Amino acid sequence: MSTIVLAYSGGLDTSVLLKKYVLEGHRVVALTLDLGESDGTAGAGASAALDEVKAKALALGAYDALLVDAKERFIGELAFPALRANALYEGVYPLSAALSRPLIAALLVETAQRYSADAVAHGCTGKGNDQVRIELAVRALAPHIRTLAPLRDTPLSRPDAMKFAHEHRVPISSSVEKPYSIDANLWGRSIEAGVLEDPWAAPPEDAFAWTAPAHRQPAEPEYVEIAFERGLPHVDDLHGSRLVAELNRRAGAHGIGRIDLVEDRVIGVKSREVYECPGSIALITAHKALERLVLTRDELRFKASVDQKYAELTYDGLWPSPLRKALDAFNGALAERMTGRVRLRLHRGVASTDGTASPFALYDEKLATYGTGDRFRHDAASGFIELWGLPLELGAAVTRRESAGALASTS
Repeated sequence: MSTIVLAYSGGLDTSVLLKKYVLEGHRVVALTLDLGESDGTAGAGASAALDEVKAKALALGAYDALLVDAKERFIGELAFPALRANALYEGVYPLSAALSRPLIAALLVETAQRYSADAVAHGCTGKGNDQVRIELAVRALAPHIRTLAPLRDTPLSRPDAMKFAHEHRVPISSSVEKPYSIDANLWGRSIEAGVLEDPWAAPPEDAFAWTAPAHRQPAEPEYVEIAFERGLPHVDDLHGSRLVAELNRRAGAHGIGRIDLVEDRVIGVKSREVYECPGSIALITAHKALERLVLTRDELRFKASVDQKYAELTYDGLWPSPLRKALDAFNGALAERMTGRVRLRLHRGVASTDGTASPFALYDEKLATYGTGDRFRHDAASGFIELWGLPLELGAAVTRRESAGALASTS
């Protein structure tokens, strides 16, 4: 008898996998994580639903079933470091699903070590990104632990899964009949499959749950002041997961964070994905605004390129890589000056900057003003322009000389 730790969601596929492993004689530990997947608020309803998932695993024959509240760890160890990098895959997607997978892998490994398990298992298919992210993270943390991917090795169709469930009395949730595949945590909600697989088809309104449609959005804008202390955000006394949940609620009410993206998957195909990320989009907008106030031009230009690399590493399953850790150190150094306040305006699907302030601001009104009190030395500009343009002037002279020589040789 072998012991397997299964990443268990309570859905059809992982419930069928759990039952199959039990019938094959394995001892199965079902691991379920609470990442704030309900609506970002993780209220009593969400807690009750997760308790039901744990009870279902035990009823299916699991040796043990664990429900781990990982919201603070997810936000503190993954989401907020990504916030420091303004991480947006292909400039758009805040990486909500991608960021959760290294934590799932870490907790699978920790649980496997606790139960002396022979292997960990997941329900990812061979077409998606998550198999890559989970398995690379497990290999980085504990290469001696096997990772099982039964739905990749032996694909299971939905009808076959339903048939097995009926034959072996596996409870089937009503959500099985829903037309979309949904993954959610505090950093965002991803929706795919069904009619969304046609990139020409507009996402139906019933695909969205966290963001209000235009006719339900408030007529008047709402303002929220986000404070940063060394790069970490808070609103009044709200920090961490509670802060993100509150911003999901407030920004989502204004329709902020809807994303429709044809993205490039790790395995090489394009996929149409729809996301709702109200809280993370609001925070990244505020973080970028504060950066523009306190960082130098060279820092901002360099950071833009490495921020893109950070997002690619995260999306591609390379979160454990030395480069990502080095970029965290770089962002941590800049965060020493990332203290200040940003006022956001939430209205009609847009979070826009309405004001910034910081003790580390590089903005000097007396240098920037065109009014009275101007301290800028206007007479210095001519000398600057002469020196700045010297390479252009020399290059143009060479071009003219070469052109003149070519013309003379042909005449």
